Amino acid sequence: MTSLEVDAVRQTKTVLKLDKVCKRFGGVIAAKDISFEMFAGEVLGLIGPNGAGKSTLINLITGVYRVDEGNILVEDTDITRLPAHTRALKGITRTFQHPHLLQRSNIATNIYLGTDLARKKKNHIQASQQQELLDRLLQVSGLNQDFSEGIGKLSYGEQKLLETVRAVLSRPKVLLLDEPAAGLNQKELEKVEALVQIALEMDAAVLFIEHRMDLVMSVCHRIAVLNFGNLIAEGTPIQIQDDPVVIEAYLGRKRDA
Repeated sequence: MTSLEVDAVRQTKTVLKLDKVCKRFGGVIAAKDISFEMFAGEVLGLIGPNGAGKSTLINLITGVYRVDEGNILVEDTDITRLPAHTRALKGITRTFQHPHLLQRSNIATNIYLGTDLARKKKNHIQASQQQELLDRLLQVSGLNQDFSEGIGKLSYGEQKLLETVRAVLSRPKVLLLDEPAAGLNQKELEKVEALVQIALEMDAAVLFIEHRMDLVMSVCHRIAVLNFGNLIAEGTPIQIQDDPVVIEAYLGRKRDA
């Protein structure tokens, strides 16, 4: 992405803002004064070593954990103290490292949850609009099973794709993807990228947590780096891959040591 393209992204509206967000678990600081913004139509990568605080940050944004200090805003609304279900109605949607699907329900019911959430957020959405979106999501994801079948009929990769389809179908303002590529093959990775692109076309702000650096560098407009609960760097993929602080955090040594 060129500098002009990055500037264009920055000029779009702020969808999510974290302002000096802190979280402690006893004596462990899981998030310390975390501040960043996410913009409509942007993918922000969130990377860091294991235990850096990435999943904790998603849980703070979605309301699973309560913020100790600081504020979280969706557009101009402070959601810091709102419960998780209200945040979902405000447009925050997430996926998980391991798919969270209704195992006792069929594929169709799991898909319907995304449409149901979209309608609760936007009453004017027509059934035809949702069907058109669903058809496109199913086409790019390659999910063409009998929807009356149970979730157990899907492979692990298909279940992860289904969860992402359901998330995008809800028409999120903020889409939080927690390790969407884990356990997927190359063809499935390409389908994840295509699903993310559809979310961007709907002006979602996408937070992309992933360990595969090749995927992060190719998908993300900007990257934020966490280490021990601290935001240690933020910038374009090119800036991040050459940042000595980031290299030291990952390798445990300075680049030229």
